[in-house]
Amino acid sequence: MQSGRNATVSRGHDWVLEFPRQTAARPDRLMGWQSSSDTARQVKMRFPDRETATAYAESHNIAYQVSEPKLRRVKPRAYADNFAFTRNGAWTH
Repeated sequence: MQSGRNATVSRGHDWVLEFPRQTAARPDRLMGWQSSSDTARQVKMRFPDRETATAYAESHNIAYQVSEPKLRRVKPRAYADNFAFTRNGAWTH
């Protein structure tokens, strides 16, 4: 069974509006985690299509940059191919 993205399902195909980082992140003194006082960076708005996202950004005077999603090709494989005699790769165990 192959788990992956189905073209008819909209999961993973939303358009996201993210705000850029306004201030530099700095490491926390105690834990060493990245911290910042920029709360707009935590906001992510999802839209069903590109036109809706750009219309929202233009109506609220938000400068935006559109990044097209990358196409992903998945080669279907069966689990039995891991144990085939004609296997190209070396065994790891």
